[in-house]
Amino acid sequence: MQNPNVKDQDPATYELVQAFNKAHPDLKINLVGQPVEQHQQQMTIAAQSDTLPEIFWIYDSLARNMVKDDKLLDLTPILEEKGLKAKFKPSMTAAFRSGDLQYGLPYQALVTGFYYNEAVLKEHGVALPETFDDLVAAVKKLKQAGVVPIAKGANTSAFSVWSFLTMLSRFGFEDKAQAGKLRYDNPDFLRLYEHVEELADAGAFPPNISTQTYAQAVASFTAGKAAFLDSGVWEAAKIQQSGVGKDVKFWAGPVFADGVGEQKLAMNAPSAPFVVSAKVKDDDKKYRAVREFLGFYYSDAGQQILADNAQPPVTTYQPTVDTAADTVFAAVLHEASRPGWSSPSAQPDLVVSAATASAMYDSLYGVMQKALTPREAVELVQRSIK
Repeated sequence: MQNPNVKDQDPATYELVQAFNKAHPDLKINLVGQPVEQHQQQMTIAAQSDTLPEIFWIYDSLARNMVKDDKLLDLTPILEEKGLKAKFKPSMTAAFRSGDLQYGLPYQALVTGFYYNEAVLKEHGVALPETFDDLVAAVKKLKQAGVVPIAKGANTSAFSVWSFLTMLSRFGFEDKAQAGKLRYDNPDFLRLYEHVEELADAGAFPPNISTQTYAQAVASFTAGKAAFLDSGVWEAAKIQQSGVGKDVKFWAGPVFADGVGEQKLAMNAPSAPFVVSAKVKDDDKKYRAVREFLGFYYSDAGQQILADNAQPPVTTYQPTVDTAADTVFAAVLHEASRPGWSSPSAQPDLVVSAATASAMYDSLYGVMQKALTPREAVELVQRSIK
């Protein structure tokens, strides 16, 4: 897994594994975690040396390279054996299919956006923004009042730009990516980066954005020191338990008057997938363990464990949620399913190469830190596209 401390950082997966092991005493899932960059690198090396673990999380771009090299197991027979096909919306599995090969299954639903502290906004007379211009106005007012508008941390956390990736979708990323070879240095994306520069100029981000980590940005928000936090559903439980939990709601982000295509987008797409080493098929007991674990993970009982840990199900299962006690998680679920709103089929960084995804992160943080101009930023990403 892509977290060094799975028990604390991904309690849903941890509890699912513990519940599985308890229910299957003759089988054993051993859970191992590393930081995401180290994990990605190790999986790449393991694929080359033919030493992949039995089941693992991976970015889809790397998974697709492994598919080309016949390193991943076709999960179609397991879906059929465990009766799982009907449990998924087609969009949740289509992203991880190559021809007839179902090489991956969604690990979690990727619901991202801005958490916001309603009490802080009210204290300073700021209404929840709707448009980008509203957001800039809110940022200026909060900055003038001495409040950090948007908690961000770039240090060893360059990937933490989720809401800004959704903004890319509001500037036509999906259509541009599907139309053929993606040109990142196009006028539409440049316009978005100019908007990011507007936010930076307005003082949207903390002065220590370059030295602060994502975890420290979360801590500043839960300590009541920031009005907004760019994050996702995985932080709902932590925020709920913090001192600001009772005041926190969730927002899908601003719409743009000069955007491209659909603006009413809330990111609620499949996250990077679980995949299985093709070598598992050669070991009957390991194949059985993987089959039974996936069957449990995507069962209603398994999906309820996700919901109990403030993670939305990836199947069509409707979980039991205590909306009175889990107000933050309930707010995320509500925003992710707003009437009249839709979701991109995938987060933009998950459909490009690892090099391009990394360049996207660096480009956005480069503009936020005023280290890159908008044009330099889009050109940086374009150079990564082969």
